[in-house]
Amino acid sequence: MSNRYGITIPFDTPLGEQKDLYKEFADLGYTDLWSSEADGADGFTPLILASQWAPELRLGVAIIPAYTRGPALMAQNIASMCDAAPGRFVMGIGSSSNVIVEHWNGIAFNEPYKRTRDMVHFLRKALAGEKVTEEYEGFEVNGFTLRRVPSKQPPILIAALREGMLRLAGRDGDGAIINWLSADDVSTVKPYVDEGGAQKEIVARIFCCPNPDADVVRAGAKRAIAAYLNVPVYAEFHRWLGRSEDLDGMWKAWAAGDRKAALEAIPDHVVDQLIVHGDAQTCREHIDRYHAMGVTTSAISIMPFGNIDPVQAARDLSPAQR
Repeated sequence: MSNRYGITIPFDTPLGEQKDLYKEFADLGYTDLWSSEADGADGFTPLILASQWAPELRLGVAIIPAYTRGPALMAQNIASMCDAAPGRFVMGIGSSSNVIVEHWNGIAFNEPYKRTRDMVHFLRKALAGEKVTEEYEGFEVNGFTLRRVPSKQPPILIAALREGMLRLAGRDGDGAIINWLSADDVSTVKPYVDEGGAQKEIVARIFCCPNPDADVVRAGAKRAIAAYLNVPVYAEFHRWLGRSEDLDGMWKAWAAGDRKAALEAIPDHVVDQLIVHGDAQTCREHIDRYHAMGVTTSAISIMPFGNIDPVQAARDLSPAQR
């Protein structure tokens, strides 16, 4: 499987004004556009626009939470994407986190593994045009048949952190979406996906800031790291990866309510592992390390620390510059 290079959309301009930008990304050698869904644009709308503006690019979402849409609506959203971009859409689904699911959407974050597994099983049947009447562990579907069945079934990738979800991604999914890990960490997670068979895709969301001012980048990155790695699922992930000694000080200070001390407790070398930064060439070489460790698709997410221009950063990191 050859390497693919993606960039995360949308950028911070009105959605309807990004047509030329997406076309430019294709000219710069990017193969994919990837969206996400948290507190900005939803995961599908930017891709629907991109499907018409950049027909040469593959489109993926990393990720849609398994909780925040009902089963039928999720299938309809995916089918609409497949209709707009036949053979070019990749669905990413995952449990997300208690913050997004419970705190922001008012949905109980119960049994995340089972919810993700069951939603994937339902989607396989629904997207194939089967009439689904089934009682899953977390929800029940009675007599749903999708009327717009995709002409080509989309790959379904599962967001995964630790063993159980990684194995699910390899067994029941077409691969895994991983994030908030170092290039070296890929060697820890990849074998669990590979248990499901060869040729599984591994998409890594890679956070990048092509800014040579390391002090500025580290200051901003520590705030991002603290915001994410204190979320329970990510804290457990990094304990599993072996970063307890490095991050215990941050976790303790955060739990005590001392945000300043929490930031100060994050070692610089952890930032350097998790955030790609430096000049553009250094960043490109760091991204290549992820691919060398087994990532098949890099989905670059620009972190504009130091007020760098995100669009120019995407240009500087593009395959055309390699």
